[in-house]
Amino acid sequence: MQRWRGLEEIPGDWGRSVVTIGSFDGVHLGHQLIINRAVLRARELGVKAVVVTFDPHPSEVVRPGSHPPLLAPHPRRAELMATLGVDAVLVLPFTAEFSKESPQTFVQQVLVDALHARLVIEGPNFRFGHKAAGDVALLAELGRAADFEVEVVDLQVRGAAGGGEPFSSTLVRRLVATGDMAGAGEVLGRPHRVEGTVVRGAQRGRDLGYPTANVDTVPHSAVPADGVYAGWLTASGEQMPAAISVGTNPTFDGTARTVEAYAIDRVGLDLYGLHVAVDFLAFLRGMEKFDTIEALLDRMAADVKQARELTANG
Repeated sequence: MQRWRGLEEIPGDWGRSVVTIGSFDGVHLGHQLIINRAVLRARELGVKAVVVTFDPHPSEVVRPGSHPPLLAPHPRRAELMATLGVDAVLVLPFTAEFSKESPQTFVQQVLVDALHARLVIEGPNFRFGHKAAGDVALLAELGRAADFEVEVVDLQVRGAAGGGEPFSSTLVRRLVATGDMAGAGEVLGRPHRVEGTVVRGAQRGRDLGYPTANVDTVPHSAVPADGVYAGWLTASGEQMPAAISVGTNPTFDGTARTVEAYAIDRVGLDLYGLHVAVDFLAFLRGMEKFDTIEALLDRMAADVKQARELTANG
């Protein structure tokens, strides 16, 4: 799969495309419906399937300080899209100048001149252009003049998560923020993931017999609620069952909020400086302050036992 940042990276001989546009944060099951449709139609038409997305999130440019928690950084989104059969991902730098482009300019520059769209697939609530002035009706009108069609796909999916609320990135963020990893996993179709670089911490885990990877998460990451979780730690392509702690280590009067993952039954791991992924399978318990180190160790042993069992079955 090809990855482009900016229109200038698109090959000059790029042929016609089926295109879908959006943030696609998390690439959840609703997003997968529309991306799968784009890939299917591209195969039927004998052209390439292209996903267009933006960086940074448009809200951060339009309303600074409003950047939503990220469910997946752009490289992760591209990986997920590649598994769905997407041929190329175009990340457009979203700037103040870009935000002021009219819907007509966006269509001409991106869909017509750069990607030679034959078909554009969107959800019914798609908006584009300055102040979100464009909608699917305008897109279809512009398409008729520019020789591309528009297909509208209802990307809403429902399940038990959120009490039957339609699946969305907003719903996933809310579930993650409350520690409902089962619900978040249902909407995403996989466990929620946080990525970052392993840095040196206080090394208390090592002293206690449970050495952890202290993960400096990617900026704006959607980090779950404080507590202890079962999941996996992936480093250098190896996925390891893990017990994960999110919080401030209240037993030691900590103040900094951290994400720490203990790779269960692994000895001698040296992960410092590595980019790792932490997948959250299940919430085990809330963060607690223990009166003694012995009480903490007893509870940690129980946490690890439960995490081992859940990941073995998960």
